[in-house]
Amino acid sequence: MAKLGKRTAAAREAFAGKEDISVEDAIALIKANASAKFDETVEIAMNLGVDPRHADQMVRGVVSLPNGTGKTVRVAVFARGAKADEAQAAGADIVGAEDLMESIQGGNIDFDRCIATPDMMGVVGRLGKILGPRNLMPNPRVGTVTMDVAQAVKDAKGGQVQFKAEKAGVVHAGVGKASFDAAKLAENIRAFVDAVSKAKPTGAKGTYMKRVSLSSTMGPGVSVSVESATGN
Repeated sequence: MAKLGKRTAAAREAFAGKEDISVEDAIALIKANASAKFDETVEIAMNLGVDPRHADQMVRGVVSLPNGTGKTVRVAVFARGAKADEAQAAGADIVGAEDLMESIQGGNIDFDRCIATPDMMGVVGRLGKILGPRNLMPNPRVGTVTMDVAQAVKDAKGGQVQFKAEKAGVVHAGVGKASFDAAKLAENIRAFVDAVSKAKPTGAKGTYMKRVSLSSTMGPGVSVSVESATGN
């Protein structure tokens, strides 16, 4: 068995025996043990009672975190003419049409969010096999296929987070940085959990939220009380 480093071993010891604790206690534990040389991201993982292989059990949505993510988000926009100008003025990092499509086909995917006007979906559709697996495909359900590209760019850069259930029914996302004030992290976490709660699909049976855990980029996870995460 590989020997654990001192930092990792200390973190695991600090987290040992901590189960179903409050959001506030979990944040305090994570902040105290986030000792990497960079500002670690605080991540949430939620195990849901759904099977995303069935269309009526898919969980997908978007939430604007009240205190942002602390991450610089690079945004690409598929648009032409005046809409392309609006996207650039709003702060989009990359704007284009067929030229952008060809760049992506060539392996240049230097962005974290992709937005498109509806008339560009014929072009963007050719990139489904590239953008889809990376969860970058524009989708009207999460506001990334829109004529209001300026607002979509501002939302993406202002702390908006997309979420989608994976095959095992797990939803995960970054909800801030370890350097954030504890109260702001708690507010972000509960905003995310609330959004996932409201996205409960019609086909979900039994317990919807089974487990919630928090961690930092380099740290172990800690189980959080579902009641505390939902604010109940």
